Amino acid sequence: MPAARSSSRPPPVQIDVQRRVRAWAPRDADIAGWAGRALGRHATGRELGVRVVGPAESRRLNAHYRGKDKPTNVLSFPAAPLPRRSRGAEHPLGDLVICAAVVRAEALEQGKPLRAHWAHLVVHGALHLIGYDHEQEPDARRMERREIAVLRTLGFANPYRSER
Repeated sequence: MPAARSSSRPPPVQIDVQRRVRAWAPRDADIAGWAGRALGRHATGRELGVRVVGPAESRRLNAHYRGKDKPTNVLSFPAAPLPRRSRGAEHPLGDLVICAAVVRAEALEQGKPLRAHWAHLVVHGALHLIGYDHEQEPDARRMERREIAVLRTLGFANPYRSER
């Protein structure tokens, strides 16, 4: 498969990346491009917060919001709806919290390139922000198909197939 592509045009979504750990994470522009591709028309004029954290913060948030006392790869927090603003004004879409250590461990365990796994989790988290879910079977298949299609357009392999 060819190397993953990066977009030369500015992403449709504005992002604010906060790095709370020194672990490797993709460039802000790559994260914005991946999220923007996943969001499609939902990205226009939107703002997305991305927080790269360590296992302790991920575990605390996962326990508090999902009742699961362990760190997780990505958490999605949709923004509360705002009153309709004037045309062209940016407004928040939500936040993604990504645990770099969990992403790295999963990539190694699954035999996936780290960058590809990051792209998958950014796409996955962004889709949650616009209403995709994987808790029920029909929705899970729909979300998985969308993830595969978006990642293919970005030059990444199907994340649900083993590369070993």
